Amino acid sequence: MRRRVSATAGIAVGTALVTVMAGGAAAQPGPDGAAPTEPAPLDWGACADLDPRGDETLECATLSVPMDHDGARSPRAGRPQEEPVVRLALSRVPARGERQGVLVVNPGGPGSPGRAWASITALGLPDDLRDSYDVVGFDPRGTGASTPSVTCDPTYFDPVRPNTVPGDELDETELLDRAGGYAKACGEANGELLEHMRTVDNAHDLEAVRAALGTERIDYLGYSYGSYLGATYATLYPDRVRRLVLDSIVNPDLPWYESNHRQSLALDAAARNFFDWVARNDATYRLGTTGEEVAERYYGLRESLAAEPLEGVLGPTELEGTFIIVAYNSAYWPRLAKALADHVVGTDSAALLAAHERYGESAQDDPGYAVYLATECTDAPWPRSWPIWRADARAVHAQAPFQGWGNTWYNAPCMTWPVEGGEWFQVDGSRVEGALLVQATDDGPTPLAGAHAMRRRFPEGRLVVEEGGVSHGVSFNGNDCVDDVVTAYLREGVLPAAGGGGGGADLTCAALPQPDPAGERGDTDPFGVERRPA
Repeated sequence: MRRRVSATAGIAVGTALVTVMAGGAAAQPGPDGAAPTEPAPLDWGACADLDPRGDETLECATLSVPMDHDGARSPRAGRPQEEPVVRLALSRVPARGERQGVLVVNPGGPGSPGRAWASITALGLPDDLRDSYDVVGFDPRGTGASTPSVTCDPTYFDPVRPNTVPGDELDETELLDRAGGYAKACGEANGELLEHMRTVDNAHDLEAVRAALGTERIDYLGYSYGSYLGATYATLYPDRVRRLVLDSIVNPDLPWYESNHRQSLALDAAARNFFDWVARNDATYRLGTTGEEVAERYYGLRESLAAEPLEGVLGPTELEGTFIIVAYNSAYWPRLAKALADHVVGTDSAALLAAHERYGESAQDDPGYAVYLATECTDAPWPRSWPIWRADARAVHAQAPFQGWGNTWYNAPCMTWPVEGGEWFQVDGSRVEGALLVQATDDGPTPLAGAHAMRRRFPEGRLVVEEGGVSHGVSFNGNDCVDDVVTAYLREGVLPAAGGGGGGADLTCAALPQPDPAGERGDTDPFGVERRPA
């Protein structure tokens, strides 16, 4: 599934053949085949490369875990004493008062670093939760400051990229060569690590983090792909979960290839919500009085950029990589609508170029994109036949032109990925005491059907739906109805009554009002570490 990820500095890739890293703890495999237990205490200290949000105290540490958890739990004759490890970068905002537990947070991805999310989450918590929780984040393997990192080709996002909507077979060949070249570069640059990048590997890492924290059970808040990671962890380690919040939920029934197509349809519906909002505010934007008219302006701009990119940096692919953000949160709508209007109706392209600079993809996205592929390409099998991909892409694009082809090419390296996809993990929450699932009805990146599917997998869970909501990431995003439920669950373990919300939900909350067209959103991106998930 396409994802949105903030730019992070890449770190040179290399396989570390050590068992204990300086400044960190090493997790050792348990004798019963369980994930690592009883590691050395974490050595928390100042974060050299990470600033807290607000006046929060932010600490950092490292934890070494086996690169191959299965191999570490199954020693065999002839195996070298020193196994490759992954050095996970962790962060912590300590409780300000008496600690009730540890809240581990994950912003999604795959491919999104998570250390900064601890500080962001802590800043948004109610005071009593902030006082009583250690909030912990970590950069999943391959991302951020964790090493070895994954990177493939920083030039891949250089403008102007080929149009994702192919006009003929020559266009398809060019795009296929690009995708195949990226997959090849990933294999050449990252070696053994690519064999151990599945969601299950990340879940075992999370268990190692729990053990290193010295807590019997963790509370967990995961957004988007983080919902799938949390569900996987809870399936593998149900006795290690105290409270589980999954927000903007990946569909556990659908492996990634099929999920991409469902996501493209939902992204298109989310874009139509944006176009309709622009039309309702035609006095401000003058782009049309119906959503269809506004959409025609957008797609007309896309065609014109295919013929002549703007200032040599903004072509049709760069445009769709910029405007996909409207499917993530309505707070982006005023800025993107103004950028579109200034260029299409007026003669000023500055806002459009600035939006591309702020939200579009660049060389800094390579590490996140590489990890995204390394995880999703190996989480499940992918078709290896281009005719299958082409037929599916054409069918989806006919219904969902906003991202139908774009999503296809975003994931196309999986067709020739150097590591075969494994068996899709089956989430099973039947042994989990409870879980709180949170979802907006009109979420584009993770469609509502995924939340219902996840609810069926957690018999003791409850689903809260934000009716009419368009945000990808709902908890602690300003909706008091949702936030009160999440807070009560984290504070006291209280869940809504089952079946009271209608439409398969256990509780329904009204959505937040749509934005003021004159409003300008601030510098802090809402749910700002993801472009596309999960």
